[in-house]
Amino acid sequence: MTPGIPDEYFVRGNVPMTKEEIRILSISKLRLKEDSVIWDIGAGTGSVSVEAALISKRGVVYSIEKEEEGIKLINENIKKFNVENIVVVAGLAPDVLLDLPSPDRIFIGGAGDKMYQTFKTALTKLKRDGIIVVNGITLDTAYSAHRYFKQNKYKVETICVNISVSKEAGNKTMMIARNPVYIITAEKEG
Repeated sequence: MTPGIPDEYFVRGNVPMTKEEIRILSISKLRLKEDSVIWDIGAGTGSVSVEAALISKRGVVYSIEKEEEGIKLINENIKKFNVENIVVVAGLAPDVLLDLPSPDRIFIGGAGDKMYQTFKTALTKLKRDGIIVVNGITLDTAYSAHRYFKQNKYKVETICVNISVSKEAGNKTMMIARNPVYIITAEKEG
């Protein structure tokens, strides 16, 4: 299966999911290796975890989720896509991160009210030459993440992605805009 699994292939519920186009851009920014150790914080349905696990076949993905429904959906998607290198971690970041193995790559799809504490733990545990990618839908998240990583001597890039998807409107086709998403990538300098 190629990167960019269509959204409709995933088992979904009432838990947020990183959409296909944003997911593939975020995964691209992670620069995954075949043996990467990855944290997916705020994993939701596990869509990023599944795609990352398929790329990093000899690595492991720690799929961190606090919502019971999300944990159920992640497990269903693990079965559906037959990936065995995902470890589901039930709980709230940053608390559950402390006992996990140090990652090469971190994806943060949601950190809630503990964003700064999660960033701090991530920087403490991230291996040398590691990469962190944060997705945010608010200016506040984008600004806070960009500033935090820059203050901590990381090379930071923020992009804003605006996606529109076609929809049939009678015998015409129109474009329907989705919410803009900020993708913040942080790499340790030097």
